[in-house]
Amino acid sequence: VDELYKMCEIARDMLVGDNLVGRVIARPFIGEVGAFKRTANRHDYAIDPPGKTMLDYMKENGKDVISIGKIYDIFNGSGITDKFKTVNNLDGINKTIELMRKDFNGLIFTNLVDFDMMYGHRNDVEGYANAISEFDSKLPEIIDNMKEEDLLILTADHGCDPTTPGTDHTREQIPLIVYGKNIKVSNLGLRESFSDIGKTILDVFGIGNDLHGKSFKCDIISDC
Repeated sequence: VDELYKMCEIARDMLVGDNLVGRVIARPFIGEVGAFKRTANRHDYAIDPPGKTMLDYMKENGKDVISIGKIYDIFNGSGITDKFKTVNNLDGINKTIELMRKDFNGLIFTNLVDFDMMYGHRNDVEGYANAISEFDSKLPEIIDNMKEEDLLILTADHGCDPTTPGTDHTREQIPLIVYGKNIKVSNLGLRESFSDIGKTILDVFGIGNDLHGKSFKCDIISDC
């Protein structure tokens, strides 16, 4: 694993300028030919975002920005105030709940990578279904630990349908579910951009920004 990381670090240093790529990904695996299995030692070597992100605005305004899972790697640490690695979905869920019980002011940004890495890309329908059931079983505990003013946003970065032939991403449109104990019931409809989510989060915190996107704060907050 250390040798793989070293190779990826060398590749990261090379793939800049005219050869720029967004991420070099180390994906360690174990097993035999025909039955390889990825381990939890994945590491992403990214570049800094090309401009300010929601996370940067949050951090600059004194808010906590807590990364759980590979979020820190994806943003190359930019805009993150604290990070926690995970070994699987359940670990990420449990770390999220644990942090929700602590006093903080800002954002917990959690990525549950198993849906994509272990099941979607591997066309494992049963594994995907079991992972969804596992998350569903923990959702009441997440909700029970939400404070009155908290917002829970469930979304994704792309579709990765395990029933679609091939191992590529299957769609760009994503699910978007927003829950809070005091929000309005609203159909957010088909949004124009994924960036609406970041725009809304900053709007909820009252943080001015120049991000692309349209906030849906007034669709979910009664006293907007």
